[in-house]
Parts: sequence; C-alpha cells; structure tokens
Amino acid sequence: MRSDVRIDLGALRRNARTLLRALDGAELWAVVKADAYGHGAADCAAAALDAGAAAVCVATVDEALALRARVPAARLVVLGPAADEEIAAARAARLELVVSGGAIPEDVPVHLKLDTGMGRWGTSELPSPARKVVGVMTHLATADSDPAFARAQLQRFREATDHLAHLLRHAANSAAALRLPESRLDAARCGIALYGLSPFGTDPAEDGLEPVLAWHSELALCKRLRPGDSTGYGRRFVARDETWVGIVPVGYADGFRRDLTGTHVLVEGERRRVVGTVSMDSFAVELDRERPAGTAVTIVGGGLLLEEHARAAGTITYELASRIETSPERARRVVVET
Repeated sequence: MRSDVRIDLGALRRNARTLLRALDGAELWAVVKADAYGHGAADCAAAALDAGAAAVCVATVDEALALRARVPAARLVVLGPAADEEIAAARAARLELVVSGGAIPEDVPVHLKLDTGMGRWGTSELPSPARKVVGVMTHLATADSDPAFARAQLQRFREATDHLAHLLRHAANSAAALRLPESRLDAARCGIALYGLSPFGTDPAEDGLEPVLAWHSELALCKRLRPGDSTGYGRRFVARDETWVGIVPVGYADGFRRDLTGTHVLVEGERRRVVGTVSMDSFAVELDRERPAGTAVTIVGGGLLLEEHARAAGTITYELASRIETSPERARRVVVET
C-alpha cells in the first residue's frame, strides 16, 4: 500500500471532552461534514456522541442520510440548504434543517439562520418562528482572526433573538468555543478542533487538543544525484553536489498538494525537506545519506503537524485534511483507539 492514514478515535474523544470543558454547560455539536474533514464521518460521529456530543452536524441531506444508520438515535442537523425534493427524505430520517430564507418546511424541525456578518447563508431579519422552529443560529466570520468583529456579530444576534430564548440559540464555531466565552450560548458547532487541528493555525496543544490524523508512507526508492542532475518535472531541484533523494509514492492525487514543495516530512524520525515538483503519484525528499527502500516516512504525525504543511502551502488545515485521499485504491485507512 502506498500510504496509511491513521485515525485515532481516542484522541477525538479526548478533544470532545476538552471542548465540553471549555463550553462550561453549553452543548457540543460535532460537525462531521465533508466526511468529517477527511477523517471518516461515521466513525467520528459515533465517537463524538459517545464522548458527550449532543448532536451531529453535516452540510447536506445526503450526508445526513448516509450517517443515519450508524447513529440511529442521534440528533442530526443539516447546516446547508435543502432542496424541496429532499424534504420528504429529511422528514422520514428525522433530520433537522437550517432555513436561510423562503418558506419554512412543514413537519420538519427547523433552525432559522440570521446573517449577522458572514455575508453568505442567512436572512437579514428573522421571520416569525413557526411551530416546528426549534432553534435560531448565526455563523461567525472572524472568530479565529478578529474577535472584535465576532463580538459585534454576537451582539446583533443576541439583540435579534432575545425574545426567542425558549429556542436553542447557537453561534460558536471551534475558534469561538475556545476563545470567546460569550459566544457559547446553548450549543457550539465544533468541527476543526474536534479533529485536533487548531482553528488559529498554531500548535493545537496550546488549546489542549490532540491531532486525530496521522499519515505514513515509505521510501519507494533512493537515488543518487550527481552535480547538475535534477529530480521531478521542470527541474525545480538541481543538485549542486552529490545528493541522495528518496522517492515517496504519494502525490497530489493523494492529497499531498503540488505547492508543498519545501515543507518537511520525517524520514525515520528525522526532518527532511521535500524538493522538486510534487507530482500526481510521488514526491522527492532530500536525504543526508543513502536509505533503503521501505524506510519509514511520516507525512503527518510524530510531532509533525498538519499546520506546518498548511503554512508551507499558504492554506488552512481544513483544506489539506479534507483532501487526503483514503480510497482503497490509493491508501489504507486505519482506525485505532488510544
């Protein structure tokens, strides 16, 4: 197998309990959209619920329907819009829907969404709640980067929903749950922190979180480059001196992005630099000496954080994690409990 993606549900459970302590009485709603940000929605939803989460959130009705058999008794909330033709299936599966405008569907529990500054889904003014409305919500745009704007959003939300205190009110995401106590309200919808990834792009241990995902491969071969030799498309790495490079059978089709040249991986625990152009099915790593084929390579884990790769690529961990390919044809997905 070209690589192993290891998912530690024990770490996820501990992260859930860390978030519950931070929430100080508010409910934790586990966000497992996009296959739990690449971690496996069914396994992660079940583990989060077992650790104390009160609900599971997804993006689409189809995601919720796929989960229902695994978590038959769970509160399942669909955060994205539902098409008219999906309402019957949502009703039959006991889903809760978020409504951002238009007609409120009948006989389905509904959360009304107020746009307080995200400028995306949500109404500018809340309609009068109908009988099946069970909650009101908003989405914070800058809880990870601009607390002042997040607090302004919260103020608007509270003012708009003070008369709806009998309904569930929820606004906090992971960043707000960890750093903005006033955002916690009745429930917090936490995704990235549940997986032990920092919503602030820093070391998750600063907030008591443990990475859930580790990614391992090995050297497929080792090559000696003479001065002037190169590796990879475009000759982006040309050896100045005699240099050993290892070829790792993981590339951008596996989720190791093309712009990760220059990041580091661990070769038998030693940090080594990724060189040359990352190709579809492999990348090259600069070595200090010849290494045998089969030498262990850690892409994520062992103290090497996904946050570091995100900084190298100029992106966020959400994107990197959700794009790691775990189909049986490309990688082996291993679920463990520690």
